[in-house]
Amino acid sequence: MSGDRDEQWAEALEATGRYRVLRRLAPGPIVDAPPAGAKRAILLDVETTGLDSSKDEIIELAMVPFYYSMNDKLVGIGEPYNALREPSVPISAEVTKLTGIDQSMVAGRSINPADVAAFASSSLVIAHNAAFDRRFLERFCPALAANPWACSMTEVDWREAGFESSKLAYLALSSGFFYDRHRAVHDCHAVIELLGRPCLPAGQTALQELLASARRNSKRCWADNSPFDAKDILKGRGYRWNGEDNGLPRAWWIDLSDDRLAEEVSYLRREIYKYEAPVRVAELTAFNRYSDRFAITDYPAASPCA
Repeated sequence: MSGDRDEQWAEALEATGRYRVLRRLAPGPIVDAPPAGAKRAILLDVETTGLDSSKDEIIELAMVPFYYSMNDKLVGIGEPYNALREPSVPISAEVTKLTGIDQSMVAGRSINPADVAAFASSSLVIAHNAAFDRRFLERFCPALAANPWACSMTEVDWREAGFESSKLAYLALSSGFFYDRHRAVHDCHAVIELLGRPCLPAGQTALQELLASARRNSKRCWADNSPFDAKDILKGRGYRWNGEDNGLPRAWWIDLSDDRLAEEVSYLRREIYKYEAPVRVAELTAFNRYSDRFAITDYPAASPCA
């Protein structure tokens, strides 16, 4: 009864127009079996000792399975996998402050990559910043390189949905709820809550847009060796800078739909390079997107007779 009374007070405050009340996230009930005809996906999140996937380590991994219908609507949440792991180096004070995970919590704990692969099975894996999580997971559990992946941060147009940022904490607070941040399983439940809500035009859920995006192939285009004074132009056009030592071009890059690639290459040669420069491109699918495993080729030069 106290919960009903608290909600009445919250609604009364909001009715004044002078307050917004945040509710603690209450994840949906766990289903014992997938609903008939539903497909399974995994919401995954990791906490790590740092940001460098080539040397830093996973200290917590959560995977929350959920189910979606033939029309891509959330229809159920499954029992989560959540485990801690002791890294080979002590957890820093900064990481403990951020995650709440200290050395005593992970002492003697481990995560079996075979268990991770079995739990994920062949499901679509979704992460809120998949470019970060996927690199850590593929190093720790190479079997997950075979799974399709999607990113709830970049493959949903959160600005179109009325949000000013795609950061998870901001999306949650702006949606009227809070949760225990930076613990992997809570982050997963927060993302699932956001994905299941109608927030886009025509009542479309974020999950529907995300799944549609994951099914589409795209192209990545690099502006290698572009003039330094073009950096602001490229950034304003949506390009991002890769400054990591990850085997990919250290250059500005952009992801495009297939039908926009030719136009973008033409723009680069005409407005940025001012000549028929070589432009490197790659084909992206859910199976290699957010990883470093894709073939890079040169876009064909224009015919001299063109």
